[in-house]
Amino acid sequence: MILIVLLVATLVFRLLGALGVARFATWRVSAAHGLAVMLVMTASAHFVPAGVTFMPNHADLAAMVPPFVPFPALMVYLTGVLELAGAVGLVLEGTRRAAGICLALLFVVLLPANVYAALAGLDVTPLWQRVPEQVLYIGIALWAARTRTRSTVNSFG
Repeated sequence: MILIVLLVATLVFRLLGALGVARFATWRVSAAHGLAVMLVMTASAHFVPAGVTFMPNHADLAAMVPPFVPFPALMVYLTGVLELAGAVGLVLEGTRRAAGICLALLFVVLLPANVYAALAGLDVTPLWQRVPEQVLYIGIALWAARTRTRSTVNSFG
């Protein structure tokens, strides 16, 4: 589901670019915005009360935190805030580079929680699917962080 949100959002933004919305004129920027939409969706689960059962909630995510990480409930809130901040950073051109790099690092840091949850038998995305997805998210974050290449200096100086 998360991957579908990323792909559909990216395609919608790129379609808007094809229809003349200058902000989404490139795949890179459209993917950055698609990743931001995905992050808003995933971050929302970090703040959902335990009584909500139609989507992952705070308690579900706290259960995924490996035992060596202190204060699991607080860490879930913190990572939710970081995901939301990263989403905002991706849509603002001036902060996109820093946000992309920081999100790539965050995705790397969060991978052990996904591995722990899968190995602990929790109801999570299987590793054969989750690890490639995580690599994709890291790749898109780094691609979004890439600054525009400057055009080469012409022969006139």
